[in-house]
Amino acid sequence: MSKIFMLCISFFLAAGSAYAATFTKTDPPFRQRGDILVEIKGRGVYTYDGDKVANDTTCFAQCRLLWPPMYADDEAKPKGSFTIFTRKDDGKRQWAFKGKPLYRWVSDLKRGDAGGDGVAGVWRLVRVYPKPTGQTPAEQIAEKPSAKTKEN
Repeated sequence: MSKIFMLCISFFLAAGSAYAATFTKTDPPFRQRGDILVEIKGRGVYTYDGDKVANDTTCFAQCRLLWPPMYADDEAKPKGSFTIFTRKDDGKRQWAFKGKPLYRWVSDLKRGDAGGDGVAGVWRLVRVYPKPTGQTPAEQIAEKPSAKTKEN
């Protein structure tokens, strides 16, 4: 029994370290799950329609409490479609995707949660589609084409 237990633990630790090895502190902490963008813990990532200027936010005070910004570590570097800007309210660095600031929904508590899409008619899950392989995971993510793009 203990051999099976130890084997399971070893497998779990090896799989976890292999997954963790794909992230560095400089890389954007986002991945694609299906057709949406998720953060490192597997929860949905959102944009706010009220953010009209690229790499700038209008989500402060109560908004920020309900929609926590996706802050960037000090070592983080922009990559592919991901940029980093400095917030005016607290001076912290926040991630953006194609210039759109990124947030989490406070009610998304566990891996797989993505319940904030459409809240108040202004919060949107980031929809993505895969690019061709041969690129790093952050470079493989791009915005999903609009219906207009598909028709042309």
